Amino acid sequence: MDFHFTAAVRRSLVRAAIGMGMLGAACAIQAQTAGNWPAKPIRVVVGFAPGGSTDVMARILSQALSESLGQPVVIDNKPGASGNIAASEVVRAAPDGQTFLIAPTSVETANPSLFKSTLLPSRDLMPVASVGRTQMYLVAKPQMAAKDVRDLVALAKAKPGTLSYASAGAGTPPHLACELFKQATGTYITHIPYRGAAPALQDVLSGQADFVCDPGIAFPHIRTGKVKLLGIVSAKRSPFFPDVPTVGEQGFPGANLDIWFGMWAPNGTSPDIVARMNREIGKALSQAAVKSRYGDLGAEPVAMDTADFRKMLATEGTLLSGLIKEQKIVVD
Repeated sequence: MDFHFTAAVRRSLVRAAIGMGMLGAACAIQAQTAGNWPAKPIRVVVGFAPGGSTDVMARILSQALSESLGQPVVIDNKPGASGNIAASEVVRAAPDGQTFLIAPTSVETANPSLFKSTLLPSRDLMPVASVGRTQMYLVAKPQMAAKDVRDLVALAKAKPGTLSYASAGAGTPPHLACELFKQATGTYITHIPYRGAAPALQDVLSGQADFVCDPGIAFPHIRTGKVKLLGIVSAKRSPFFPDVPTVGEQGFPGANLDIWFGMWAPNGTSPDIVARMNREIGKALSQAAVKSRYGDLGAEPVAMDTADFRKMLATEGTLLSGLIKEQKIVVD
C-alpha cells in the first residue's frame, strides 16, 4: 500500500521521529549513567573557603567516597554569599551524577529568607543526605561573672543592652543560635557581627565581647579555661562535654540550633544515583577513621536517609524563617 504525504506532514513526521529518538537517547543515557555510575571523577562544590568546617568535613568525606566509589571525588571551593554562589553553580550543572553540593543546611533553611535572590534550593536542588553536624556552645569571656546560663540571663535582664555577643556574621547559624537564645530567654543583648567564627571567638577571648554561640572551634580554650562554657545551645548535651547542661535544661527551652551539613544534587539527577550516594555516605560516616577526624572538628558524623533529611530541612526551615521574620534579620 502506497501513502502520499504533503510536505508539511512529512516535516511533522520527521520532527516527531527526531523527538522520539532524542527521548530514547536521553532515557538510554540516564539508564547507562545510573547503571555504570560513576564512570569519571565527581565534583563536589563547597560554598566556603578552604580550611573552614564545611571544607574540612567535605574533604574527609570525599576521601572515603573516592575509595568506595572507585573514582576521585574532587572538592571545588566557590565561596561567597553564605553558600549561595556554590548552590547556584550546582543548580546550573548537568544532572548526570557528576556534580554535587556540600553545604550547611542553612543554604536551604535560612538563606531564602535572608537574601534577595531567586535561588530556592528546596525547589532547584535535590537533597541527597546529611553528612554530619556540629552543636553550638554558649561560650563566655573569662572575666564573665556568670557561671551558668541562669546567671547570664540575670545579668542581661538587670542591664538590658549592655551585654554583647559576637557572631560569625549576620545571618550565619551562630548568629541565628544567639537570636534563638535571646528569644527563649526574653533578653535584649547587643549583636556584634564578625567575618567568621574565629575572629568572633578571638574577641570573646580578649574580653571585647561577652559571649558567642560557638560552632566548636573554642574546644581547646574551653579545656584550658581561657573561656567559660555556660551551656549547650542544642536539644541534647554534647558528647564532647557531657557534664554541661543544655540551655533548655537550665530553664530556657527553645534555644536549640545545631549546624547540620548536607549534600544536594542538581534537579533531574537519577534517583538511583541519589540513592547510591546516600548509601555510600552512610557507609563512610560509619568508619572509625571518619568519626575520629570529625571529632577533631567538634563534629558528629550523623547519617540520614534522603526522606529523613528532607523532613529535617523542612522543620529547620520553618523555625529559621519564622525567627528571621520576627527578629527582622537582614543581610542584603
